[in-house]
Amino acid sequence: MPEHPPAESALTVRYLGGPTALLEIGGVRLLVDPTFDAPGEHPVGDRALTKTMDAVAGPDDLGPVDAVLLSHDQHPDNLDDGGRAYVERAPLTLSTEAAAERLGGTVRALPNWEHVELPRPGGGALRITGVPAQHGPDGTEHLTGPVTGFVLAGDGLPTTYVSGDNASLDVVREIAGRFAPLDVALLFAGAARTPLLDADLTLGSAAAAEAAAILGARQVVPLHFEGWAHFSQGRDTLAEPFAGFSGGFHLLDPGRQITL
Repeated sequence: MPEHPPAESALTVRYLGGPTALLEIGGVRLLVDPTFDAPGEHPVGDRALTKTMDAVAGPDDLGPVDAVLLSHDQHPDNLDDGGRAYVERAPLTLSTEAAAERLGGTVRALPNWEHVELPRPGGGALRITGVPAQHGPDGTEHLTGPVTGFVLAGDGLPTTYVSGDNASLDVVREIAGRFAPLDVALLFAGAARTPLLDADLTLGSAAAAEAAAILGARQVVPLHFEGWAHFSQGRDTLAEPFAGFSGGFHLLDPGRQITL
């Protein structure tokens, strides 16, 4: 990609904390995993996840959004109460079949390898493809529930991977087999751990760097590595594994944005 791509062929990422990011690509505006609640405890069955950071923007600060990309709905660190209220009035939310069944409204299932096209203001379309994600080790899907990732593509646009809560490098290899090299990878990291399983539920920092290499990613923006107490790795562990990364590595502060 050119060093300073024109706006119509660029991806702008505004990091809002946790998994939440506002994307603009080809004139289409997308919100990833909306979370807006204040710090505090969020029940998950007989357990709770603890949010530790304030949201840096509220729903009314974002302007109009064309669609929400929701990796999954069953965990409040990816969709909290404020996020649920946002999804209720969003024009379109793409997610798992289970999320579509539970949330209803304008939530639409996007199965693995299927795609939808959203019109771009200047003509043409943004293609959004559902891709696999695995929220823990092999064989634990019945405990963690279904999750999805997304690949964004279009004529003249950077091909972009949004991982969702994926912990499997084998899944990354499967996606790379269809889409590599990727222009941009938005990788959920943090090595999330809860009492549910004695295992990482998302990529750790070193695994995120390996994922970037597998994908042939030219630019990487980590997401979902801070703001919740169940992350076992975070901002202080991400830079070192990417020290030898040949592309651009962008560790954004909450509220900051970058155009790639």
